[in-house]
Amino acid sequence: MKNINNRRKPDWLKIKLPNDEEYSKMNKIIKEHNLHTICTSGKCPNAGECWGLGTATFMILGDICTRSCKFCAVKTGKPLPLDKDEPMHIAESVKLLSLKHCVITSVDRDDLTDYGSDMWVETIKTIKKINPKTTMEVLIPDFMGDYASLKKIIDAKPEVISHNMETVKRLTPSVRSKAQYDRSLEVIKRISESGTISKSGIMLGIGETEEEILQTMDDLLNVGCKVFTIGQYLQPTKNNMPVTEYVTPETFKKYEEIGLKKGFKFVESSPLVRSSYHAAKHVNC
Repeated sequence: MKNINNRRKPDWLKIKLPNDEEYSKMNKIIKEHNLHTICTSGKCPNAGECWGLGTATFMILGDICTRSCKFCAVKTGKPLPLDKDEPMHIAESVKLLSLKHCVITSVDRDDLTDYGSDMWVETIKTIKKINPKTTMEVLIPDFMGDYASLKKIIDAKPEVISHNMETVKRLTPSVRSKAQYDRSLEVIKRISESGTISKSGIMLGIGETEEEILQTMDDLLNVGCKVFTIGQYLQPTKNNMPVTEYVTPETFKKYEEIGLKKGFKFVESSPLVRSSYHAAKHVNC
């Protein structure tokens, strides 16, 4: 696999965090109250724009994952016990930040008999109880294909349920730990069949071909996926897999246009797009 990480990043990948009033206000609240958002811990390039629109992303079930996907910098190993106060803490954080829309994601918890689904449900319900006007997207793991766990999430009725394919079928075994391409498609199919808005995303720049990207679009559309995100993979640490290509903004724009013509309701496609980019719009499918 070609590694271009030692090359100078192109100008379109330079990240400049905003310094406007709304961003500064949100950043201050997060720091003062020791709130954990993916926006800050992941140094998301879209934090200022999302915060200005009243959206933020939180991670639950701890910060140690039972999987070791090659693209991800989250710690892997034996997770700590679940924090029973976490649902209320997340719900109160959403209220403190006056969020109009929140995104919840998690590590994989393959060590738990329910894969963390009960804590997921408790978190969704508590957020809704404390913040009845806040809409929600949940970015979930595959629960190892346990559809009883998935149904619990569906029945809790978040507005959008997202599960990322991450990459094309050929690269899945070498990129994603334990995850399976067809199993992920089945997760999205079950979400779609429930009537809930389904969403997924992939990253580019790890060796995929255009033909494979278009096939992934078709596969997702065939299982009812409504929203599709595409962004550039950036190697988070030297221990993660290398970048093989910096895809141009023009190419991302082309994929956006193709995706919309194929039938997605929303396509977010540009180098710095991440899963929760423009997430509040996606409740309107």
